[in-house]
Amino acid sequence: MMIKIYARQLFTRFYRHLPRRLFQRDLMLDGLKTNARRGVPAALARICLECAQASVPALYMRFASRPQGLDEAEAAAARRRYGLNNVAAEQPLTWRRHLWACYRNPFNILLTVLGIVSYGTDDTIAAVVIALMVMIATLLNFIQEARSNRAADALKAMVSNTATVLRAGRPDGGVYHEIAMDQLVPGDIVKLAAGDMIPADLRLLQARDLFIGQAALTGEALPVEKKAGALNDRPTNPLECGNLCFMGTNVISGTALAMVIGTGDRTWFGQLAEQSTSQCAPPNAFQLGISRVSWLLIRFMLVMTPVVLLVNGFTKGDWWEAALFSLSVAVGLTPEMLPMIVTSSLAKGAVQLSRQKVIVKRLDAIQNFGAMDILCTDKTGTLTQDKIVLASHIDAFGHRSERVLENAWLNSHHQTGLKNLLDKAVQEKMADDAAGPALARWRKIDEIPFDFERRRMSVIVADGGGQAHLICKGALEEMLGVCSRVRHGDQIVPLSAGLLAQIGEVTAGLSLQGLRVVAVAARPVAADRGDFSRLDESDLILEGYIAFLDPPKESAAPALEALAKHGIQVKILTGDNERVAAKVCRDVGLSVNRMLTGDEIEGMDDRQLGLIARVTTVFAKLTPLQKARIVSALRRDGHVVGFMGDGINDAPALRAADIGISVDSAVDIAKEAADIILLEKSLMVLEEGVIEGRRTFVNMMKYIRMTASSNFGNVFSVLVASAFLPFLPMLPLHLLVQNLIYDISQIAIPFDKVDEEQLRRPQGWRSGELGRFMVFFGPISSIFDILTFGLMWWVFKANTQEQQGLFQTGWFVVGVLSQTLIVHMLRTRKIPFLQSRPSWALGVTTLAVMMATIGMTFTPVAGFLHLQALPGGYWPWLVAILAGYMALVQSMKGWYVRRYGWQ
Repeated sequence: MMIKIYARQLFTRFYRHLPRRLFQRDLMLDGLKTNARRGVPAALARICLECAQASVPALYMRFASRPQGLDEAEAAAARRRYGLNNVAAEQPLTWRRHLWACYRNPFNILLTVLGIVSYGTDDTIAAVVIALMVMIATLLNFIQEARSNRAADALKAMVSNTATVLRAGRPDGGVYHEIAMDQLVPGDIVKLAAGDMIPADLRLLQARDLFIGQAALTGEALPVEKKAGALNDRPTNPLECGNLCFMGTNVISGTALAMVIGTGDRTWFGQLAEQSTSQCAPPNAFQLGISRVSWLLIRFMLVMTPVVLLVNGFTKGDWWEAALFSLSVAVGLTPEMLPMIVTSSLAKGAVQLSRQKVIVKRLDAIQNFGAMDILCTDKTGTLTQDKIVLASHIDAFGHRSERVLENAWLNSHHQTGLKNLLDKAVQEKMADDAAGPALARWRKIDEIPFDFERRRMSVIVADGGGQAHLICKGALEEMLGVCSRVRHGDQIVPLSAGLLAQIGEVTAGLSLQGLRVVAVAARPVAADRGDFSRLDESDLILEGYIAFLDPPKESAAPALEALAKHGIQVKILTGDNERVAAKVCRDVGLSVNRMLTGDEIEGMDDRQLGLIARVTTVFAKLTPLQKARIVSALRRDGHVVGFMGDGINDAPALRAADIGISVDSAVDIAKEAADIILLEKSLMVLEEGVIEGRRTFVNMMKYIRMTASSNFGNVFSVLVASAFLPFLPMLPLHLLVQNLIYDISQIAIPFDKVDEEQLRRPQGWRSGELGRFMVFFGPISSIFDILTFGLMWWVFKANTQEQQGLFQTGWFVVGVLSQTLIVHMLRTRKIPFLQSRPSWALGVTTLAVMMATIGMTFTPVAGFLHLQALPGGYWPWLVAILAGYMALVQSMKGWYVRRYGWQ
């Protein structure tokens, strides 16, 4: 039992590092909560506490900064002193450590042990061959991982997150600039808004309704409010300081201005990273799949090797020779090329996806991409054009109103938080209507930023006469909850039940036209107040509505049809109301089986939600956590779920999905949570990425299938031959060389072509099917091995101890050629070479291996390997055996496909 547990740990640790650099940040985040409780070095905690308690002038002095921020020269000098804002645990391994990591996998360790045993028993040639196998597997894996890491770095650079900093030395005294996060230095002044990742350890200078999600560090499920100003008390835990923000957390809502006090390894995140990466994180679906398959092959080896030892020992009487032979069988059953095949397939898939405008952040996500059978997505930008225009601005009774437009414009123009497409549409409309002079009449006093709990935001502005107004806009239901009056022409009337019914009719009409409705409200406030909060959003006067049109994309309908043909069901998860969502779905041809709203979901438990989610197409009026609940419910139902989103409210669902998909224009937190980044927000691009993910997975499965079935057939043949022959059917050296040649023939599999039929449905791990495949096709090769035994025994009279070299050579050639050809027989369900052609790389490799094997028997190498020249009459028999083998495999393949299908 302990051996089994240790083997599983080896697989988990190894495949966690495939390819290791792209997994490291995820492993760190998994372990941060635990390590945060253990604490970090006292020196860092002391620095954080000193910065939390310091006054703002003292902070400027400490970091040689100023309110206008650092200038370029000062920032460059600080960067030379502190280094880049990178965590060491995320840095690439040195080539020595990388080489060691590529060697340190269970297959190589097993082969090394077997090689040491061979060397200790004076079987030097076998030890050399095993060493050569380990070296080839390690070097190929090292080269492929190095290439994939370079490709990954280039891809991630295309979607890297940025920070907004204040740079001094400008005529206007300071200008905000977007710079890469790794360029930040202590003393930089950073601007924060909803959706931003915290790029370094920060001390707040100004904050407005700032709420930070820091669950990655502390495990707190709810956002934590942060405020500027020095602390009055003397806390002992920096994580409890209300004026500090830490790298790795994110802004849920609000705005802030903050100073960088720590970067890179001098951050809380950086200090915890090393502890976190040393821990084993739970394996994901990809790693579990690889682990199950690997354990199946190793378990088969552990069972069959003792059987071979016992059969040969009892039948031959030479237990030492039987031990050496069983040792070689164990080597032959070890799939040492699996790590290289996996790495090569994933790396090639990532590079190919990048050409199709799909950037892979985590290479193991490619397999989930191909296995995805449900895609959950918002409608904006995927089904619609993402070019929102302001179609209407009306009062509460449906009449055109310039006052509503001006109020909406003042709100959008003066807010400093996350400006969305609706704000941009309002500003463009005012520019078109030449209403810009209104700006001169108003000055901003304060604002109350947007958050997804209130679903509204407010600004407080004052006119030239000193009269101040709070102007609020947001989702209709939430706005009606804080309005008590309605503007009707020049009059203000109470919001009665009758008016609510009339408002419902007006807004329902807009929604049925596919328009998104946003309510606008206002009320007078005192101009001399210095601070406003969400409590002031009450007793408002409903001014009217602004309605937006987001036309459907022309490509949406064909993209949905293409996804359906590839076995992917699309579900819409949106914050909009159900009428707008249904209208868009009808326009793009998406059949709506059932609709569910957020209010209905709140009354369901997880089991009920899972049952209803199966048959529901559109989920409307959702909160961020409701989106995540739906994704989780679908996953529990056995589906591989992808979620596509680009907003702050999409981050929980992106993390909950098997594969999170975002776009390069998304907010920082969405890009950070995603596994895949699209450079073009289109379902058509997504469909191309799914196909490439399936192609990558199919090529990985080809090697696994071929290795499993070939190994099973070889062992079965060895057992039959060992039971009836007076000598070994093949020398241990022959088995080792045969396995080495077979490994070389597999190198080109990641670059093979894939049949279109295998791309039409989701591809996932099915370890049970692999076992059935192995047992079904393995014995077929044994039939022709036994025919070869009869051929060599009766036709060529290789039936004595003196003629065993001829017997062994004859089976050696048949074994290598049949194993090489089975690659082409099992790579497709079609007739190979005729209906399905391999890639040129696989074809050339196969031809070279076959020619080298045949030529080996005519060269001096034959004597070194204890082989001998075969008689001329052998070769026609060889052709007949191989032709019969291929014909039988093809016929049995057809029966297998009809009975079980073909993954």
